[in-house]
Amino acid sequence: MTAVLAPQELHARYQKTFGRAGGYLPRNPLAIDDFQKGLAQRAADLKEELDPAVRDFATLLHSDGIVRMYVEKMLREVPEEHRHIRSLDELVDYLNVVVTWAPGFERDPRKQIFLPMSALFGYMRLTPAGMVAFRLPQFNDGLRAVLQKWCTYLNSPESAHVLNTREGGWFSQSAIEMNKLYEYECWDHRDREHWGFSSFNDFFHRPIKDEYRPLAGNGDPGVIVAPNDGTVYNIRRNAARQTDFWIKEQYSLETMLSGPECGDEYVNRFVRGDVYQAFLSVNTFHRWNVPVDGTIKHLEIVPGLMFSAAENETPDPETWTHSQSYQAHVNTRGLAFIECGPELGNRMVCAVVIGMDEVSSITWSVNAGDTVKRGQELGYFSYGGSSMALVFEQGIVDEFTVPVNDPHQHPDDGPTVFVRSQIARAR
Repeated sequence: MTAVLAPQELHARYQKTFGRAGGYLPRNPLAIDDFQKGLAQRAADLKEELDPAVRDFATLLHSDGIVRMYVEKMLREVPEEHRHIRSLDELVDYLNVVVTWAPGFERDPRKQIFLPMSALFGYMRLTPAGMVAFRLPQFNDGLRAVLQKWCTYLNSPESAHVLNTREGGWFSQSAIEMNKLYEYECWDHRDREHWGFSSFNDFFHRPIKDEYRPLAGNGDPGVIVAPNDGTVYNIRRNAARQTDFWIKEQYSLETMLSGPECGDEYVNRFVRGDVYQAFLSVNTFHRWNVPVDGTIKHLEIVPGLMFSAAENETPDPETWTHSQSYQAHVNTRGLAFIECGPELGNRMVCAVVIGMDEVSSITWSVNAGDTVKRGQELGYFSYGGSSMALVFEQGIVDEFTVPVNDPHQHPDDGPTVFVRSQIARAR
């Protein structure tokens, strides 16, 4: 018999999800119920054939017995009063709606849904069977193709319809204030259609004016700068080659820094080094910068999970926001290995760009072999919020100059940092 999750436990888990903490999902979980109920009517109105990626995902759900077992179980484990998706076919129909969904702006934080896929999976992924389903490789591979199709839509001109000044548009007064759009280059193009943006994603990874993110250090090579806007999640010194990374705040370098192309070629250089990790929320700047002067030795995007979270042996509602270190090992992530110059002993830094939930589209702005400078653009996410880590070879960092956060107490609201500001000093 399927064990239905208690509503109180569901709500407790929901309040600590990454999307809820980062502002992508509403503070009031009942808004998830309203969203899912609304999908039924949208699916009925769509009256179109399934998108090819969604159709392939539907085939997987019906043909792979293990996938079907866990997906059907996770649907049934959602409490009855929150169970608005009752079958595989309904799940498929709702996915077919979301792949052509450009998120609108919602000023009320109790109702904000900026990640529609996370809202669709909002309850089912929190169930015991959901925790297993979203770790199945074949399930993730099928889902990745759906997410890529959604990202393609967000890159298209059709997605720009939400870029307007009306209520619910991303240029409405409340959206301007929340996102501080006056700090961005688009502020000077307000006379253009959609303020000059060609698509929703074009707006999402919009460039900011340099004056609002000045480069710290005045040319001092010993200054290490933040690679992204965000809040400090964790700083861990003396990192180990191998640990139980599924336990809170642990970093296992051989898993975190390995990929299909580079293997563990660089891992030994980082053993006993330092890890800095910061969290990006909904209204932060979503391009990342180079933290140190050096040379790009290797770039790689490692395919991984999208909606998985760490799981404890005992119920722990905070597991979901504490999962940032876990997700640095198992989620889709970009690895940028940067070899410093002689002033830092030719040691190495790795920027680990972590895609979370819908955010699995990572774009580099540099190439392997490039000589790079602190504060230079490294790349950007297409839609969503995420987390980013820097891993330093032992001997680079003398001291971190940002306040050290206790992730046990503040997993999602640590000290604020801005890209290109100082976070550490080199030896």
